[in-house]
Amino acid sequence: MAFERYLVSTEWLAAHLSDDNLVVLDVTARLTSDLTNTARTACYDEGHIPGALFFDVSSGKGVISDPDASLPWTWPSPAQFEATMSVFGIDADTQVVICAQSSREGLDSGTMWCTRAWWTLHHFGVNCAILEGGVERWTQEGRSLVTEVSTVRSADPFHADPDYKRGLATQADVKSGITEDATCLLDSLPESSFNGEGAGYGGRPGHIISAVNVPFMRLVTCETAAFRPVAELREILSGIADSPRVISYCGGAIAATVDAFALHMLGHRKASVYDGSLMEWGADPELPMTNPSDQTNSS
Repeated sequence: MAFERYLVSTEWLAAHLSDDNLVVLDVTARLTSDLTNTARTACYDEGHIPGALFFDVSSGKGVISDPDASLPWTWPSPAQFEATMSVFGIDADTQVVICAQSSREGLDSGTMWCTRAWWTLHHFGVNCAILEGGVERWTQEGRSLVTEVSTVRSADPFHADPDYKRGLATQADVKSGITEDATCLLDSLPESSFNGEGAGYGGRPGHIISAVNVPFMRLVTCETAAFRPVAELREILSGIADSPRVISYCGGAIAATVDAFALHMLGHRKASVYDGSLMEWGADPELPMTNPSDQTNSS
């Protein structure tokens, strides 16, 4: 399967920067403790790929999150999404390239914000891809950054795909998936979190019962912010990719999109992301979790 649907190279982007239908979105994150993204001034204004627009995905109520939801980073409504696309000059004919200036782990990981943006835009019907290697590779190869404000292109109204929720899983889906042999629950958080170290998301440490763990960091090379070669991805995700249905989750449905994105690249069209993730699941003591660190199950 061609990877060009999902990833574009720096060479490709350099050759297409002047295309009339191209929009580059910079989703760099520098989050504070209250989920405010300071990357606009800390990173983007200091230098970005020519023509790139700053696209704040990572703030708790970012540009593709539902501002009225109780949890941060919640999937937007079609009307909310369409309004955002209008602001950024994106329509049905636009080719969007998503990039980030950070490859660090944790909440500032560029990879997971790129995949969260891709996961949302793709399922709402935007023609989009991620810049492989990110801004780091762009500059390492001797390409320049600019500081001037980018101009938004004129665009027709965007119309969301009616099946825009096909990439999402609900709490009910996860509940049924716990006991379904055909469903694999995939925890994308670090192994330490999966094993119950720390406070946990939603107030309960550990993971959803029956889940398996593939930390999203295993799927990328932190040195280059690029996804690992196909053969390595297949090996890491072996068994999981064979499941008829995969539901990935993490703390807030951000890191989970890295695993889901990789599965999509490998041809798995039944991979979905639990949007509430552990922020929702862990906050409800009636929902079953297990904490390997103290060998205690809670339900």
